Amino acid sequence: MAGIVVLLAVVTISIVATRVATVALTMTGLSRDLARFQARSAFSGVGFTTSEAEQMVDHPVRRRIVMILMLAGNAGLVTVVASIVFTVVRTDQWSSAILRASVLSTGLVALYLLTRSAHVEAALRRLIGKVLRRWTQLDVYDYEMLLDLTGDYKVTEIDVEEGEWVAERPIGDLDLPDEGVLVLAVRRADGTFLGAPGSEIVLEPGDTMIVYGHADASRDLGGRLGGAEGAEQHDHSKRRHDASQTEETRSDTGPRRPEE
Repeated sequence: MAGIVVLLAVVTISIVATRVATVALTMTGLSRDLARFQARSAFSGVGFTTSEAEQMVDHPVRRRIVMILMLAGNAGLVTVVASIVFTVVRTDQWSSAILRASVLSTGLVALYLLTRSAHVEAALRRLIGKVLRRWTQLDVYDYEMLLDLTGDYKVTEIDVEEGEWVAERPIGDLDLPDEGVLVLAVRRADGTFLGAPGSEIVLEPGDTMIVYGHADASRDLGGRLGGAEGAEQHDHSKRRHDASQTEETRSDTGPRRPEE
């Protein structure tokens, strides 16, 4: 039975390690899904070669987190294998083996259910985030949470094509904030990156806009044709954004009493 306890302890530590690393990686600006995938990849030693992996090695803090996970994962793998062999194989009675297998299965299922619990997930994220901010030098934030990227707001890339409504026009003339859209950056066709572009920056065909805003507004902006049709779509998006803001304001302040 001691082997089962060791195995469950190792699995628990592994879950906690990847969860801590996931939160730490989100604090460096990664999305939660990407951070979770990279943490599990590094801990298991799989090492997927993807464009996202380059984001890990190019960032000094992320690189340190991944290195710690790789070391912890390699050490834990040997322990898990040894515990399984000790637990299942080293027994002279089938009844004892079945009992140990049942206890092991029950423990693993319980751990799995705990990791799938949304309440446990939220509590752990809050706790781990506080600990990391208190005892580490990670001074960035979880942008997914701050920008509500799991809700109705998204960060989107929009390609600028010839003849579209945004093409060959300064950003300031587009009045995109009135639609609920902010231009975070512009990537030129030659690879030049313009962060926080000014209102005088002219969008050219072949550019890529990186925008933040309501998902509907961002989707409508992509591929919007020029001319009167594009102007009409712009006005429609503005009215929709104004109505949305008004509705959110009412929900925050509560229902208003009718004027007497």
